[in-house]
Amino acid sequence: MNTGIISSRYATALLRYTQETGGGARVCAQVRRLLEHPEQNPGPLEPELERFVRLLVSKGRMEDVRFMFRSFLTMYYRSKGILVARLTTVVASEELERKLRTMLEKKFGSEVLIETSVDPGLIGGFTLEVGDYLLDASVRRQIETIRRQFVIRNNRIV
Repeated sequence: MNTGIISSRYATALLRYTQETGGGARVCAQVRRLLEHPEQNPGPLEPELERFVRLLVSKGRMEDVRFMFRSFLTMYYRSKGILVARLTTVVASEELERKLRTMLEKKFGSEVLIETSVDPGLIGGFTLEVGDYLLDASVRRQIETIRRQFVIRNNRIV
């Protein structure tokens, strides 16, 4: 079977199980910590997550656990109406994150979770991904745009 199909089925099962037990928020938080910091000891697992991991071990499916966890998070956020945005900046900025969250919540009318990362290659500015939308307000993109325009203009002269 395909890894994507397997991950999706197990993630759906975990989501349904957490909805039945009411532990979705706790399991979601722990899964996020596990994915963000796999090198750290997570401590005791939530009961639902512990049972899920035991199932994966018994079925020999632990190699796909990261895919399952990512699928679970996507499904959980969708079920709760939470929008996930990815913000990349040169340096971390809580103020920018707060302003963007407020703007996105007004625009989309739902709770927004912003995942941040730092990329010094942007030179300045930021990029923001929300679903299929990309707002690239980085200096790197602006320099690339100017470079392309320069090449196009010089090719016309020559």
